[in-house]
Amino acid sequence: MDADELRRRVREFLAGHDPATRDRLSFLQERFDAGLAWISYPPGLGGLGAPRALQPVVDNEFAAAGAPDNTPLRIGIGLGMAAPTILRHGTDEQRRRYLRPLWTGEEVWCQLFSEPGAGSDLAALATRAVPDGDDWIVTGKKVWTSMAHEARFGILLARTDPDVPKHAGLTYFVCYMTAPGVEVRPLRQITGEAEFNEVFLTDVRIPDSHRLGAIGEGWQVARTTLMNERVAIGGGATPRESGMIGVVARTWRERPELRPGSRVPRARPPSTPTRSSTPRSPGSSWNCWAPRACGTTTGRCAVRPLWTGRSARRGTGTCARRVTRSRAGRPRSSRTSSPSGCSGCRPSPGSTSPCRGRTCPDERASASES
Repeated sequence: MDADELRRRVREFLAGHDPATRDRLSFLQERFDAGLAWISYPPGLGGLGAPRALQPVVDNEFAAAGAPDNTPLRIGIGLGMAAPTILRHGTDEQRRRYLRPLWTGEEVWCQLFSEPGAGSDLAALATRAVPDGDDWIVTGKKVWTSMAHEARFGILLARTDPDVPKHAGLTYFVCYMTAPGVEVRPLRQITGEAEFNEVFLTDVRIPDSHRLGAIGEGWQVARTTLMNERVAIGGGATPRESGMIGVVARTWRERPELRPGSRVPRARPPSTPTRSSTPRSPGSSWNCWAPRACGTTTGRCAVRPLWTGRSARRGTGTCARRVTRSRAGRPRSSRTSSPSGCSGCRPSPGSTSPCRGRTCPDERASASES
């Protein structure tokens, strides 16, 4: 099946299913049944068995016709993680039950993996699932769970055998988020928002028919989820300048005075000390040019210090000195003789600062004559 064939199928579907005359949910359900949802899935499960690379062809045709979408940002966990896992490891009954309402957005999904003590080492999770007849009793805590407050289902990884190596004792379940014993609490961030949740599971009863994969093979099933999560995140097309990068881009355009190296003056509150009035200790910013020039009338060397609050002497003649700091932290400088004969600034005995205690030879001569 090629792109032209897919375009033909989409146009035929739109000719018989005008999105302007149907409600959103009915249209999405009919699109799923026609195999034009995720075209790489098998027939009967929302697809046509077509190459996944041709999915944008179908999506663009529907978008150009003004057809509603399934709000992929809201159901991203279901589309990108739960659905591929159910397709590969679920039974035929589970596929028929979960995939259609998942794709249409009727049922939102979340991921119940991370725990306070099992983040990067997911296999170290402590949530327990104990068999009880045809059910499992699950107790534990999950954290950083996106969309848990809206989800109907959660893909859950729990420990069913604590006596075997940690990767071998896990089992994968589908958990009703409205079941007794499931408590969702928002995680409030420093911004005041709550984009994540923590989920407490207290004696939650999960039927064995909601298990995905065999008992003890939860790690293999979870790897399917995690691999598809990477694909969903890496392959997702987000709008240009969306999210926090949009804030940075707008600030760059609208506030040029904040750009590094900008010559646009910044507005300062009247009470804010300026650089010229605040003493600063030497640091990495001392590694810069510090021009110094000798005056001709005051008898003292006109040394401009790097920061105010450091004393400077003035002398006769004209000279310039570059003062930097060596890697060891000791001052080092280069001196140039001036046309008037000034041999340049020299540190006075006992001086440790490149900006303090410097006098010109002409000044010392004048002082001795007086």
